Amino acid sequence: MDHISPVLWQFLVKWMTTFAIIPPEASTIAPKMDALLVFMTLVSIIGLTIVALLITTFSVLYRKDRNPQATQIEGSTLLEATWTIIPLGLFLIMFVWGSVLYFRIFTPPANAMNIYVVGKQWMWKAEHPGGQHEINSLHVPTGQPVQLTLISQDVFHSFSIPAFRVKREAIPGRYTTVWFEATTTGTYHLFCTQYCGTAHSAMIGEVVVQTPEDYKAWLASSTSGVSLAQNGERLFSSLSCAACHNGAPDARGPNLANVYGSKLTLTTGQPVLVDEAYLRQAILNPSAHITQGFAPIMPTYQGQISEEGLISLVEYIKTLNSNYRVQQTTNTTELLPEGPDKPGKSSAAQGGTK
Repeated sequence: MDHISPVLWQFLVKWMTTFAIIPPEASTIAPKMDALLVFMTLVSIIGLTIVALLITTFSVLYRKDRNPQATQIEGSTLLEATWTIIPLGLFLIMFVWGSVLYFRIFTPPANAMNIYVVGKQWMWKAEHPGGQHEINSLHVPTGQPVQLTLISQDVFHSFSIPAFRVKREAIPGRYTTVWFEATTTGTYHLFCTQYCGTAHSAMIGEVVVQTPEDYKAWLASSTSGVSLAQNGERLFSSLSCAACHNGAPDARGPNLANVYGSKLTLTTGQPVLVDEAYLRQAILNPSAHITQGFAPIMPTYQGQISEEGLISLVEYIKTLNSNYRVQQTTNTTELLPEGPDKPGKSSAAQGGTK
């Protein structure tokens, strides 16, 4: 840190790491978080020391045998202002410092690579854009901002990587995000820090940080051959979504080409930004997100598509850049997801508001 002696900072880091007071610093944000922690700790220790010294000194100087008759001491405006303003200033410094760090942690850069993480009792499942899947493990490269889009399939979980100083809740039915940039290769602990049931203590894993070259090699060796967007395209086809969302002038559903990142106007007149959270909710609860100019005729897919299937559909819609792509999707080979992901056979796509 620029405002702390490099020698002193290295001593503090090595001392606290050696004695397991703090985990290693393995992300760009970790030193900044630790600097705030050190500042708050020093302020607390100094404040405690001053109070303890004052209590001890006054106890000795004004004990009963030295002052049998209590001495009346009038208040001092300067003294009262001093012990009010100085702590207030220190608390404001902590508040502003912490707020800046908070917004930095939860505002990912535009070039961040997005990885979906689904929490369930009692495991973490990571979904990479290229179709790679991991259970209780997460591979990431150094020098690349990584955004995690988290959601829970059952109860509240909390995704924590202590070495990155990252912790974020995985909430049922809602996406939450956090990002980091790993700086040091190695394997680091991954925990659930929200009690989530009887096997909560077993909901652990590891984060494997690799060089960009090793990470590319891992991606190539771990791919299933189908990306999230490709799987979403086949789901889009098997669910007959293109019957309504085809971009035709008389289409019964909104045009999905280039819809991601744009603003739609709902029948209520309210503008809404189309992001991952909006797309997910529009698939599961379309009647709550009716686009202006369209009838509320899209059925819900609640219970018909798994969380992984929703992720794939969202990723496919994000990549749509033309109606020609939608029309070509109707000719793709139908992919019927396995197990609980398998959609119903009904001609489900009656209009929509995705």
